[in-house]
Amino acid sequence: MLKTTFLIDTYIQPDEAFHFARKSLATRFPDAAHDHDYFEVFLIESGKTAHWINGVTQQLAPGQLAFLRPNDVHAFSADRSTGCQIMNVMFRTETAQHLANRYQDTIAGRYFDTSARLPEMHTLAPARFARAVTVAQQLQTAHRSLARIEEFLLVLTNRVADVTSGVTENAPRWFAEACSAAQSQEVFRQGAAGFISAAGRSHEHVCRTCKAVTGLTPSEYINQVRIEFAAHLLRSDERSIDEVVEACGFDNNSYFYRLFRRQYGTTPRQFRLRNLRDPFQRDLGQDQLDQIS
Repeated sequence: MLKTTFLIDTYIQPDEAFHFARKSLATRFPDAAHDHDYFEVFLIESGKTAHWINGVTQQLAPGQLAFLRPNDVHAFSADRSTGCQIMNVMFRTETAQHLANRYQDTIAGRYFDTSARLPEMHTLAPARFARAVTVAQQLQTAHRSLARIEEFLLVLTNRVADVTSGVTENAPRWFAEACSAAQSQEVFRQGAAGFISAAGRSHEHVCRTCKAVTGLTPSEYINQVRIEFAAHLLRSDERSIDEVVEACGFDNNSYFYRLFRRQYGTTPRQFRLRNLRDPFQRDLGQDQLDQIS
């Protein structure tokens, strides 16, 4: 396929940091594919499309989010029966480089900073897909400032496309998405049943995969998530420990205490005393905390 190069200055003014487009794709490939002198993020909002990218043809559907780099050569051809609506955001190379350098622990080597042959593609579960559409719509009418495009990209990489730490790259996509869904309170409050429901696979299949990928059973995995959530509440919220237990979905306080001590080596009360900080009063010294605990 022939190739042409698209330039960012064709789309935005010198004082603008990004371009946003929401459009219906044509039902035939263009005469030439294109690469760019900018980075690009696109989200398939509805319908289906063939996506020719670096010599490979992908079939894309709603919820698929891609992070393209300047040298990626691509073109689209929407499905004739369904059409395809896409959200597209272009941003300058300086923005991508700044974010990759500043947030190396999150972005370096991932998302738009990969060196793989094909750009990184994420298939979003329904809740994350809805979130992606919402933040993109907010960007659509925003001032084209550097602050807004950086905010958008950080939301995408931290709250939309991110998958749970500890899940290997070789894990099945459905399992990674289930782990992401498990970070939601409405899911982890249901315990292992919520995790298995989010996975959309049989109980036995989820158990086998979870053990192979994380070394834990679904119950052990979801309990780690619940206890970590409890720890965040204990260090930042004044609600009672009983209320924290309820927020995590535990019916048995003794079981919660046992799991918490196993994970953090101390009781919930001692953890709170050592970590909760009042922003309006002077912190107690460690000696005083030890006396209290």
